[in-house]
Amino acid sequence: MLVALAGGVGAARFLRGLVRVVPPEDVTVVVNTADDDVFWGLAVSPDLDTVTYTLAGTEHPEQGWGLAGETFRVIDGLARYGVDPWFRLGDRDLATHLYRTSRLADGATLTEVTTEIAAAWGVAPRIVPMSDDRVATRVTVGRDDGREETLAMQEWFVRERAASTVVAVDFEGAAESRPAPGVLDAIAAADTIVVCPSNPVISIGPLLAVPGIRDAMARRRDRVVGVSPIIAGAPVKGPADRLMGPLGIEVSCVGVARAYADFCGTLVIDSGDAAHAPALEAAGVRAVVADTLMTDARVAAALARHALDAVA
Repeated sequence: MLVALAGGVGAARFLRGLVRVVPPEDVTVVVNTADDDVFWGLAVSPDLDTVTYTLAGTEHPEQGWGLAGETFRVIDGLARYGVDPWFRLGDRDLATHLYRTSRLADGATLTEVTTEIAAAWGVAPRIVPMSDDRVATRVTVGRDDGREETLAMQEWFVRERAASTVVAVDFEGAAESRPAPGVLDAIAAADTIVVCPSNPVISIGPLLAVPGIRDAMARRRDRVVGVSPIIAGAPVKGPADRLMGPLGIEVSCVGVARAYADFCGTLVIDSGDAAHAPALEAAGVRAVVADTLMTDARVAAALARHALDAVA
């Protein structure tokens, strides 16, 4: 059995390759839910949906999130009422959020609803949220006039296009949360645990903030392999560099290795970063060099094979 910790487009694309090299039904994907929020009265789980749609082969091929061939007539129609629809939900995507919201209102857990949605899309891997409890990423930013303001993650990432300077990141509710049912058991029983190439701060960070998950990973450290989302000092996609630097994490594969060192024994880094391998080893993390830029599903599958072989 294999467990993957995931969040964001990079993780979804890696998982698309992973299920080409291992039986999909043997994979449990534990997904970040600290990006979840309510928009237009609907419960939206961006990372859960990105992983689900990608594994179903229905994701938008360029942007990586949402559905292919999507239209936005409903959201665009909100402008008639003077609303700024800065968080755009596609017309077909709305069905997922309507279903999730209705089921949660009926008393179902997020784990139960996630299982139902994945089954409806024909996804074989088991997809589970990190927790059924509410955890919310809050980003504190500095303003030009010297003030500081705390924003919901999507406000900073989508509405402000990750342009505001980050001062701090907090995972509200994490200390009181519990891992979703089966998460700790899956980590304990897994032959391999993969930390996908996700943003270390706002995708992997919330997962590790749920009590018990980081400790469970640390106990399996020799079976944990991560894939660096940083290549040549920059993220492939997303705002990782705008978060890592201000929080004191070097924006490099070395910074990722140091941040993961207590629970991750091996890190796959890009061939262009091979010169950094000794620094990883000095941090106590074994370095494996491979091509990590996932230009297509074939490359993602090769990367997944390298990651699995590293702890075989």
